[in-house]
Amino acid sequence: MRLLIVEDSVPLSQALLDSLAREGYICDHAADGEIALEYLSRYPYDLVVLDLMLPKRSGFEVLRDIRALDANPNVLILSARDQIKDRVAALDAGADDYLVKPFALDELLARLRALGRRSPQEAPAVMTRGDLEIDPRSRRVRWRGQDLGLTPKEYGLLELLLRHPGQVFSRPQIFERLYDSNSGASDKVIEVIVSTLRGKLGKFGAGDLIQTRRGFGYVLE
Repeated sequence: MRLLIVEDSVPLSQALLDSLAREGYICDHAADGEIALEYLSRYPYDLVVLDLMLPKRSGFEVLRDIRALDANPNVLILSARDQIKDRVAALDAGADDYLVKPFALDELLARLRALGRRSPQEAPAVMTRGDLEIDPRSRRVRWRGQDLGLTPKEYGLLELLLRHPGQVFSRPQIFERLYDSNSGASDKVIEVIVSTLRGKLGKFGAGDLIQTRRGFGYVLE
């Protein structure tokens, strides 16, 4: 999942980036409200961790603009403002959750996992397709009970396609979801990831699970 951290504290931002990257999230960071809105207009985010007290544009302004976008990521407010009125105002403005600083990292991760499971059709905790099973909590993929041993990028690609069966994703669209904005890689790397993922699925007789729509992209059917 792709996540945007909107936080002006450098030490906290770096700690969040490091911790969330270890959990498999693709993370970008914005140090003020204006940069956050620039990122949100350019990239498709699944989750946003948003401070309320920001330079240039407040968290409330950013939140209102997020809810006006066609893309509608889930938003977790992470703020030192601990009054009930602040929480109520943020939730009424469109936030999906609210966590007060200082916080426990395990609780933040649990809340992000819960938000990540939300969708218009409320995705189940464990997703299945035939004999294939994906557990987003443990980030493990099994075929008839056997672990496929996927890399984080292979896992991210397969989860993306399984969450949107029948939807074709172009190479650039997949790249935007698997790599952060600072990556120096080319979107051609997606062809390599698809190839290695198909190879691992092929060992279990499922190599044709991911289809190529020539000139368009990839789809899980």
